[in-house]
Amino acid sequence: MPIPPRRLIKTERLVLRPTTAKDAGRAFEIQSDWQVTRMLRMAAFPPDLRATETWFADHEREWLAGEACRFAVDVAGRMIGLVDIDEIAGGEGELGYWFERAAWGSGYASEAARATIRLAFEEIGLSVLKSGHAQDNPASGRILVKLGFRHLDTVDRFSRPRAENIRQCRYVLAAASG
Repeated sequence: MPIPPRRLIKTERLVLRPTTAKDAGRAFEIQSDWQVTRMLRMAAFPPDLRATETWFADHEREWLAGEACRFAVDVAGRMIGLVDIDEIAGGEGELGYWFERAAWGSGYASEAARATIRLAFEEIGLSVLKSGHAQDNPASGRILVKLGFRHLDTVDRFSRPRAENIRQCRYVLAAASG
């Protein structure tokens, strides 16, 4: 499924820009906060700078291959988090996001995710988005419900940063028809 060319998305308060390899250092800083990383499923803790650099260096290839589109979320020229659609295949994708703790509670996650959902459905042409959160992160669940996602189920999933199984609440959002 073709993804539109890499470009900025501007919202009322944010700039979502395609990530670059240069964003790895800032991402490393954000994910060095245990309160941020413990809520992620696949991130390492403590983070590994070289692995983070390798992952960010692959983002442009993923975008061009139609596998994922990842955006650095900037406020006043400073990266405060990331929002992405990955695992793009068969008309579906997975929405993910993480933000520095100072940005929590500001509505930035909802604002960035809403713009990314619009891209997923209107420009990429996906029909379904999935997402999820750790059961002990109800704030993320409230964001997903606010965005129109519906709760699908709760399953055991391995959390890399916690090095144990956690309960993950999974959600789904279908594109509006016609």
